Amino acid sequence: MTAVGRLRRETVRMRAAELFGQEVKPSEVARRLRVSPKSAYQWHQLWRDGGVEALVSRGPSGSRCRLSPRCLEKLAAYLEQGPAAHGWVEDQVWTAGRVATLIGRKFHVSYSVSGATRLMHRLGFSPQVPARRVAERDDQAVTTWKEATWAEVKEPGRPAGATSASRTKQASPADRPKAAPGADAAAPLS
Repeated sequence: MTAVGRLRRETVRMRAAELFGQEVKPSEVARRLRVSPKSAYQWHQLWRDGGVEALVSRGPSGSRCRLSPRCLEKLAAYLEQGPAAHGWVEDQVWTAGRVATLIGRKFHVSYSVSGATRLMHRLGFSPQVPARRVAERDDQAVTTWKEATWAEVKEPGRPAGATSASRTKQASPADRPKAAPGADAAAPLS
């Protein structure tokens, strides 16, 4: 959550405390402040038990970053150096998995792939996904095969006139030829 979002939530909670002090019911507080009734009732309970202080924010939730600000600076510098400087010479791509491994090697701290992704975004980087291609791939041979061989071996599709939108009802009775077997049975009863 952004700082602006936290500030707004804090302001709304303080306004709720004022309304509770004026003996406004939680359902009315929810309506006036445009919050869910559940939140208003929870805030009311907190306010009754601990007053305004109970509604003051305790800071952002979630786990703290396990790297110090100095380590974050070092990590950003390592990322700027590129993957090859740290042993990944196949390509110049920072994947989240590589960054998690780098953090473990340099700082002896374990990060999950999703945690490394969030950390990269926080530092202004984005994880990249390398193209999975065989090193011996011959793009010219692939193009030639697609243009020449594939055109010969692929099966033709169904003709456009023989298709139906329904798998169970092939065509409407009005579309059947009059001489078709069962054509008279499909006629509407009068």
